[in-house]
Amino acid sequence: MQKNISLILLLIAIGCENPDDQAQVQPSDNQNPEDCDFETSTPPFSGTIFIDPDIITPDDPTTFTGLSYTGTGTRTMFDRRDGGGWITLEPYLFRANYNDGLEIEVQVNPEYGSIENAQTQAEKYAPVIGRLTTELRKDVKTVWIHKGFESFGGGNNNLLIYPEWSLEYYERQGILEETLVHEGAHSSLDAYHANDPDWLLAQRLDCNFISDYAKDHPLREDIAESYLPYLAVRYRSNRISPELKAKIETAIPNRIKYFDDKKFAMHPIQ
Repeated sequence: MQKNISLILLLIAIGCENPDDQAQVQPSDNQNPEDCDFETSTPPFSGTIFIDPDIITPDDPTTFTGLSYTGTGTRTMFDRRDGGGWITLEPYLFRANYNDGLEIEVQVNPEYGSIENAQTQAEKYAPVIGRLTTELRKDVKTVWIHKGFESFGGGNNNLLIYPEWSLEYYERQGILEETLVHEGAHSSLDAYHANDPDWLLAQRLDCNFISDYAKDHPLREDIAESYLPYLAVRYRSNRISPELKAKIETAIPNRIKYFDDKKFAMHPIQ
């Protein structure tokens, strides 16, 4: 996920819990966006999926209601392995349903060898995906699951999953849900917001990025990198430290306001 994935560019790719949330750093009325020099900016983080493992946890509610096997069928999927590319397979297919009316087709690579093995993977990830908000799932139509040690991906109405990588790098650190928030933002937010003039203005007014990853890839990664910290300060401020909250609010106050103004569908978080 946090790798440079130029091929995956094809894959785009208010209530608060506490009253104290309103005491955030406020954007200045005296800022001139033309004065910004991004080259001198100093992001507070290298990447944001690592900032706190408790923003969303396995104990949080999920919108997932059920999974059904629908057979196999010809599908075109992206696979990062062997240099990355599009492949046409007949994966095992499962329909995942969620209580906000959304539905996702989970496509599991036939390399898993049996319906039972494939279903184990689908049953593992479908409920986790259900902990993402309606807004982050609204454009996710498919999930691709392959074996292997490759990072997750998002975009093209899809979430791309590698269970071995997940176990080693995401689940061990407790950041599986946080990673999927990032990838869900690619799938459901990038296309609407990454080129929005108000978002680009917020970038210049902040004159900083939330992470080095966002700074290095401002068009491709800034939305996804900024959204998880926004979620943390607005809806999970009781789970993060005051220091972390202050870092986020200081770095991207205008982006926070931008997200606030969109009135995103936050079920099941709110």
